[in-house]
Amino acid sequence: MAEHTAPSPTVIDARWFREHPLPQPENNTDKNARGRVLVVGGSITVPGGIRLTAEGALRAGAGKVRIATVEGAALPLGVLIPEAAVVALPMDEAGEVQGTDPSLEAQLGRCDTLIVGPAMSGADQACRLVEGLLSVSDFKGGVVIDAAALLRLGEHAHKLRTRDVPAVLTPHIGEMAGMLGLSAEEIEDDRARAALSAARRFGSVVVLKGASTWIAHPDGRLLFYGGGGVGLATGGSGDVLAGVVGGILARGCDPLCAAAWSVWLHGEAGRRCAETVGPLGFLARELLPFLPGLMASGAL
Repeated sequence: MAEHTAPSPTVIDARWFREHPLPQPENNTDKNARGRVLVVGGSITVPGGIRLTAEGALRAGAGKVRIATVEGAALPLGVLIPEAAVVALPMDEAGEVQGTDPSLEAQLGRCDTLIVGPAMSGADQACRLVEGLLSVSDFKGGVVIDAAALLRLGEHAHKLRTRDVPAVLTPHIGEMAGMLGLSAEEIEDDRARAALSAARRFGSVVVLKGASTWIAHPDGRLLFYGGGGVGLATGGSGDVLAGVVGGILARGCDPLCAAAWSVWLHGEAGRRCAETVGPLGFLARELLPFLPGLMASGAL
């Protein structure tokens, strides 16, 4: 990790929201113009995890969502989320997405934002997915990379750095350690510096998740959010966050702004769940209904 001092962060607060409002659709806007999201991931071990990402994108205001996941889970997910289209992908013996194919790559032409990796556990399979999807040269939309797709991201650093629009990467401490080749203890020792180092290495906006969240841009800008609570440390919480980022990106928000809004929405939804359910024990899917109201209220 480079030995430079991290700049003072900008705290995500009411003033920040006033200066960075979300793009708002006109009353006569149709669902395609509100933003189209393609979510690629899932596995037979966690077949419902990608549902959280897809619904997160819809709750964040995206007009259309398409889920591409393992063939064994596609039909049940389509029934569970009638608002989304589904694409069945070949599944390997481990129950993971086998890789890209022409039909999947063709889906990129129908979307504004790609989310890849949620609810996957196989690093090799996720790496192949990222390789194939980032190689589609005519796709210029937003990209969110999450979960297992982060584990071998060093192999794709050049492609990420040369994108016209920075991707958004959403690692927790362990994934960040793998991305930078450091120990989790080294990351924890200076989370701000780690986020900036990763942002520069991958030419991407990096959201380093945790009890406090650091958001770094490759140009050196650094944002900080200190809320959310320990209840968010639960299975599926990160899948929701990835979906919210993708949904806001698809609406036309720039990557840093989309990341910051998403982190705040996710964290404040956690606060609401802590108040209504309890500080521990609420489920990731219980975050979702709070998102539209929080988005409308901003930081007020």
